[in-house]
Amino acid sequence: MTIIDGKQTAADIREEIKGEVSELVKQGKRPPHLVAVLVGNDPASLAYIGNKERLSKKVGFKSTLLHFDENISEADLLKTVDELNRDESVDGYIIQLPLPAHINEQKIIMAIEPDKDVDGFHPVNLGKMLVQLSGFLPATPYGIMELIKRYNIETSGKNVLIIGRSLIVGRPLSILMSQKRNGGNATVTVAHSHTKNIKQLAQQADIIVTALGKAHFLTADMVKEGVVVIDAGINSIDDPNTKRGYRLVGDADFENIIKKASYITPVPGGVGPMTIVMLLKNTLQAYKLAESRKL
Repeated sequence: MTIIDGKQTAADIREEIKGEVSELVKQGKRPPHLVAVLVGNDPASLAYIGNKERLSKKVGFKSTLLHFDENISEADLLKTVDELNRDESVDGYIIQLPLPAHINEQKIIMAIEPDKDVDGFHPVNLGKMLVQLSGFLPATPYGIMELIKRYNIETSGKNVLIIGRSLIVGRPLSILMSQKRNGGNATVTVAHSHTKNIKQLAQQADIIVTALGKAHFLTADMVKEGVVVIDAGINSIDDPNTKRGYRLVGDADFENIIKKASYITPVPGGVGPMTIVMLLKNTLQAYKLAESRKL
């Protein structure tokens, strides 16, 4: 049994990116520039953005945060998006979700320049992914594919069950794993809240990816011996034995499933660390694209 160490893998990828950026700077070129747009003061969003800024600077990127009051108008936010689209010093940017209820998230995403959409959420990039053209992959599915690749997990011909159908994880990953590519060629089933036989499907799966957001949903009696479990869920449960009074767990019952799995990701320390580092990888790709157009 192998525990997939996303924290170490992410650190390895950061070093690879840092090396590339260092070479660019030695050549007299500017470093890649990543901008984050945050509206309001959601604690989870603040923590994510803070981590992104810290890691961006660690690999040598220029990192900028545009932090707006939660009452910013949709028109003003769209104006900011337009300015970022036209700013040649900005290689990529993210609009941290969720946005306040008075702002149409889809309208904001549609306004992002696809070549700067390092979150990979714009329909142009999702479409490129579908037909396997070069574009930006959503960071979490991208990170999962990278873990599969670096741990040499065989996916060709395997039965894969993805629990969760969001545009952020489940649906993009189902496409990637069914495509003719490294980490693909699998037979993929997507389960969701209306799937009636999840236990039966899980028991038949060689690889299970959970992206549901429900603590310990996947239990040991739902998986077969030798299963690969990739847990993209993150949930907070009460734990009076910790200083914070709670702890983070995944969608899978790690402590019991580990006895049957051939590979498994922990939570935290599995898929989570990969999300930000793949965002950085997308930003480096956006930088290279922008620089190539200047030649």
